[in-house]
Amino acid sequence: MNCIIIDDEVTARKIIKQLCSNQENIKIIREFGNAINAIKFLNEKNIDLIFLDIHMPDFNGIDFIKTLKNPPQLILTTSDPNFAATAFEFDFIVDYLLKPIDINRFQNAIKRVESRLILDLKSASNEKVFENHEKYLFVNINKSLKKINLKEIIYIEGKGDYILIVSEIGRTIVHSSLKKILETLPDRMFTKVHRSYIINVNHIVDIKDNGVNVNKKIIPIGRQYKVTLFQKLNLL
Repeated sequence: MNCIIIDDEVTARKIIKQLCSNQENIKIIREFGNAINAIKFLNEKNIDLIFLDIHMPDFNGIDFIKTLKNPPQLILTTSDPNFAATAFEFDFIVDYLLKPIDINRFQNAIKRVESRLILDLKSASNEKVFENHEKYLFVNINKSLKKINLKEIIYIEGKGDYILIVSEIGRTIVHSSLKKILETLPDRMFTKVHRSYIINVNHIVDIKDNGVNVNKKIIPIGRQYKVTLFQKLNLL
């Protein structure tokens, strides 16, 4: 973890550096005697953790926290216990360590930071996977999987035990049901407009009477699906 220390007391910074030196995964890349210089640094660099004193002249720790746009994890270090309630209003504050800092408390705080960073990485990874799933789907055709880009799908028509997927590059018949495939499609992009049709709202040309035009194909709109359809459109 890349970290910085912000504390106006030289001795306090030395103590935190010493505590960090006993942690294999912590690297102190800079230390600051005031918060103003730290703000300039953070505008140019990304870090994982800040050790921050609350009581500093001119610009205190709480004021500094309020300036952070994309805050990293943060551990407060102070000799004043009165700011604890205020500090934990910010979800990126991991711990509140009172000076003189207890070694066990310090180690527990670092463990909490590590746990949060791991969760953040997993969350980012899951979001990436979800994003990729929203870009395409695979359909089973003759014991092989065919990849179809979702943005290219114009509409899907139900035909008994099969569905017809009509896209910009062709037509594909799949053994499935409209209900099943609708459950796998991103809700913001696709909607059912008729008991036999699902459309990609991004391909809508216009809507007239009880029909929706998707790339020159007029698809009927069932009465029970009208409200849901219009809720997904950007209406002026």
